[in-house]
Amino acid sequence: MEPSRFEVATLAGGCFWCLEAVYDDLRGVTDVVSGYMGGHVANPDYRQVCTGDTGHAEVVQITFEPEQVSFRQLLEVFFTIHDPTTLNRQGADVGTQYRSAVFYHSEEQRRTAEEVIAELGAQGVWPAPIVTELSPASTFYPAEEYHQEYFARNPAQPYCQVVIAPKVAKFRSRYLAELKR
Repeated sequence: MEPSRFEVATLAGGCFWCLEAVYDDLRGVTDVVSGYMGGHVANPDYRQVCTGDTGHAEVVQITFEPEQVSFRQLLEVFFTIHDPTTLNRQGADVGTQYRSAVFYHSEEQRRTAEEVIAELGAQGVWPAPIVTELSPASTFYPAEEYHQEYFARNPAQPYCQVVIAPKVAKFRSRYLAELKR
């Protein structure tokens, strides 16, 4: 049996709309789905997750081709586009659902995430310690349809203009060579 040419990564770094908008542009990424992971309630909806009572984080589940983009590269982008030093928040978004987390799908992903976090800490890239949670992947629940491709479908919406667009611009300028053509 031939091994799959695709792998999956699941990342939480605040609002899933921000992460999805960035990873949609990255070469080697074939699919990005916004959803929820890491909680204790089956089939949560957005309203439930927003209460913080389900334990879920807003995540993106990324399907990628490791021959084109490595898990390490996905993490390098991840640590560029969000603040991994703020516990349970990203900017004005506050609550455990906005935590920074890597939900690893293999021991190799766990080791890679530990290495990247240690390297960033040693380099002093952030002025405070990285608080990104490392947890094994659990059940992924796709978010409601209106959350999928939110930035692409709502670019004029104020949140998209004020919060998402600057992150996308920062990503595009820093990773120009890695953008999909």
